[in-house]
Amino acid sequence: MKSRLALVVVSCLLSVVTGLVLSRGGSGKSAVGRARPLLGLSMDTLKEERWQGDRDMFVARAQALGADVVVQDANSDDVRQIKDVEALITQGVDALVIIPHDGAACAKAVQLAHDAGIPVLAYDRLITGCALDLYMTFDNVKVGALQAKFLVEAFAQSPGRKRLVRIYGSKTDHNAGLFKQGQDEVLAPLIASGAIEIVHEDWTQDWKPENAKKIANAALTKAGAARRAALPFDAILASNDGTAGGAIQALTEEGLAGKILVTGQDAELAACQRIVAGTQSMTIYKPLKQLASQAAEVAVKLAKRQPVVARAELDNGLVKVPSVFLEVIAVTRENLRATVLADGFHQEAEVFRTE
Repeated sequence: MKSRLALVVVSCLLSVVTGLVLSRGGSGKSAVGRARPLLGLSMDTLKEERWQGDRDMFVARAQALGADVVVQDANSDDVRQIKDVEALITQGVDALVIIPHDGAACAKAVQLAHDAGIPVLAYDRLITGCALDLYMTFDNVKVGALQAKFLVEAFAQSPGRKRLVRIYGSKTDHNAGLFKQGQDEVLAPLIASGAIEIVHEDWTQDWKPENAKKIANAALTKAGAARRAALPFDAILASNDGTAGGAIQALTEEGLAGKILVTGQDAELAACQRIVAGTQSMTIYKPLKQLASQAAEVAVKLAKRQPVVARAELDNGLVKVPSVFLEVIAVTRENLRATVLADGFHQEAEVFRTE
């Protein structure tokens, strides 16, 4: 592919994360010679608190580095996201950062960008089936493993077979499958031995809390009235805080909130408040400022055609994509202050509202 950026693994250490180098050198100016590089940020959605934060931190860091950013919100619409990318290409962006709604559908966006000679960085979600230049994310398999490990350790505190509901993310999000993979690695032996029974499971379309609530309601109905005298199940393994919130709403309507373990991910403010209140059991804290800041730094380097270093790779079905994986942290009420609050991700007065 003539527009594919040639990348080679290097052993040098850079202050930024990435193990590859663009073959095209740069003069320090953008690809079109403007003094300030122009970055395009194509986002799946801005409906969730998490993505609003990513946008703000990415833009702030890029501007601090002397770059401008044009942000497009696809509102979880694949057709619209392709049009957004076309619009960014027309505006002459020097590098493109994409948070895909559908990782497979966005392969077309990468091709369009490459046809225009624009490098593409996939942010937090992999774009599959294309010659993607770079991928930056957290260790998503570990996210799922930490969620499942929390439940396994909690289950070990009392005897008997445990009944588990699994609420996965969106099928169109490659990360959702990675979360499930990590969960499966921990749960599979216990499911095989009969120590854990999966009583209900389903995928959450577009990660919407209302769809997660429907899954939780279906699980409650499936459990039947006979079990309502006790507990219908022991835990809900929800893949993120949004789906956890939908599930907890269903539990609240049945008077079960706080009685059933519920996992999450993203350390959203509402989720942290639920952890303090006791209705959500844990979340996964992903240092988003680190991801957003480093992604902005790398995007500016791509725009200037400067070397970028990455030390990992991930197969996207067509190529092994140079990748950067950041660490994640399991958070409960016990370590909220030492993690989420210590990093300034949320303020104590907001999280501990009633104390």
